[in-house]
Amino acid sequence: MLGGGDGTVGASPQAQSPPAADDVRAQLEILLGSPDLDAPARARRFLRYVVEETLAGRADRIKAYTIGTEVFARSADFDAQNDPAVRIEAGRLRRALGRYYLSDGLTDPVVITIPKGAYVPHFAWRTLQAAKPHPSPGAAPTGHRVDSPPRRWTPWLGVASLVVFIVAGLVFWGPWRDGMSGSPQASTPSPPGGPTLVVLPFAALGEPSAARTYADGLTEEVLSQFARFKEITVLGREMSRSIPSGADAARLRRDLGIRYVLEGSVQVAAHRLRIMGRLLDAQTGAVLWSQTYDEDLHVRDLFSIQDDVARKVATAVAQPYGIIHRADQTRTSTRAPNDLEAYGCTLRFYDYRAALSDKSHAATRTCLEQAVALHPEYATAWAMLSVLYLDEDRFGFNPRAGSSTPIQRSLEAARRAIRLDPENARALQALMVALFFAQQPAEALEVGERAVALNPNDTELLGEFGTRVGQVGAWQRGAELLEQALTRNRGHSGYYSGTLAVYAYMQRDYARAESLIRQAALDKFPLYHFVAAVICAQLGKATEAAEARDAFLRMRPTIFEHWDDEMAKRNYRPEDAAHFAEGARKAGFPVPARTAAEMALQAATHQR
Repeated sequence: MLGGGDGTVGASPQAQSPPAADDVRAQLEILLGSPDLDAPARARRFLRYVVEETLAGRADRIKAYTIGTEVFARSADFDAQNDPAVRIEAGRLRRALGRYYLSDGLTDPVVITIPKGAYVPHFAWRTLQAAKPHPSPGAAPTGHRVDSPPRRWTPWLGVASLVVFIVAGLVFWGPWRDGMSGSPQASTPSPPGGPTLVVLPFAALGEPSAARTYADGLTEEVLSQFARFKEITVLGREMSRSIPSGADAARLRRDLGIRYVLEGSVQVAAHRLRIMGRLLDAQTGAVLWSQTYDEDLHVRDLFSIQDDVARKVATAVAQPYGIIHRADQTRTSTRAPNDLEAYGCTLRFYDYRAALSDKSHAATRTCLEQAVALHPEYATAWAMLSVLYLDEDRFGFNPRAGSSTPIQRSLEAARRAIRLDPENARALQALMVALFFAQQPAEALEVGERAVALNPNDTELLGEFGTRVGQVGAWQRGAELLEQALTRNRGHSGYYSGTLAVYAYMQRDYARAESLIRQAALDKFPLYHFVAAVICAQLGKATEAAEARDAFLRMRPTIFEHWDDEMAKRNYRPEDAAHFAEGARKAGFPVPARTAAEMALQAATHQR
């Protein structure tokens, strides 16, 4: 545990006094000096102002009006009631702090938050639970004094970063100042062959002052939402702001290598708000997606509207099986097979996940192994490879002999992906599943909670997390998460429907379970036939149960020799594993006469 202010080891954070002013100021400098705090300069000034005012005993002065006039340099007639600038910046800062403390700030000793509905910050010691998962390299060892937090930002590093920032600004600004005559370098390393997206500033239409504020806030939030998807590269806000309104998509592609352009507008009339967005293919100029969102500011507040619309845009465009994925899949499929390099392998992975067949498993595994050999720093490819290694064990697809087990190889690949990119949704998803099948469900769900918090818009991740939540017995919550994933993304509907069928079976709603397993229609996937067999058996449909049973036994004839192991690795509760055994016997499967789960339930009954 973190030590107390006197340096003693093992003191409970809850038992300590609140952080002293020096502790808070040290943490403030860590925050403001961290490149991982995703907040613009104005939000950082906002944070410093409210923290210093609170420490000086002037928290009662922290109002929207004083922030607007003293931080944002608004005039004395600033109307805080009708101008939402402060509310928007506060919301942006809350989200930036939340993301920071879930990633780079996991081991920071002091947590600074801005509670919703207010602007006065709250200071607290980091609790053990929050600090536990995945400590950052160089984190303080147990017993480190919290009144001397590790500094990750030194003055010379700040000067060096400033120089780099100025040089980068000249590199990126030059082409636009000179009519886009140059070829600037990419702002961040992109996935090998992966798509690059720029978000143009949303245009402000209608009432000028309000529309401009709304448009700026929405552009920032859309950028933040897109940045969570690691399969695409999104140019940063400075680059986005430097591009003039109405820039030609073809020139963006030629001069910056941009593949996709997102543009939009915000129109305000009285209390009505209309937001329009569209995605352009920079190579062809084609509109790949467009959507209009009409909102009423009397019904929902601006902050909720901004969050909701940005989430919907990012989910539709950037998620697995979304607009960019489908467009890239079409483009990649037209190449010769020997041209399918690293990024093409990630597209193959999603095809495999939709079909779940041993043939596509083998081809995708080979492709991804070649990709990481060429690009060992490609975190997403390592994460996908982790899932494929695990599927050798859980689905029996193309198992390899060797000194290490599929689960060991899966864990190793997932952890390598995490080391390369700690916030990569696919890496966190892979680690969650690998830990789950390594029979560490608590650790797996902890990773899953963190991953969903980092990117709640990723439906591939949401569906996988819902699957694991249900398997440990929280069937209702798991079903709700999967339903959300299905509603927002039909691209993986077969797998989700099959999992929901299991949930309905466990809740003894066999009629709904049958309807769902028919929707899954994964004929090449062995477990599809097992689930169909036990459901039909419980419904008394002997013929259908026998057909599904025979199909499964042709694919996985030896699985019942290891029945207890199969149930244990999926972390089913004894009552749920026994329920599966009951249905399997009715369907005619060679289940052991007494399973480990049934014996455990019997022993528990005798103890009562």
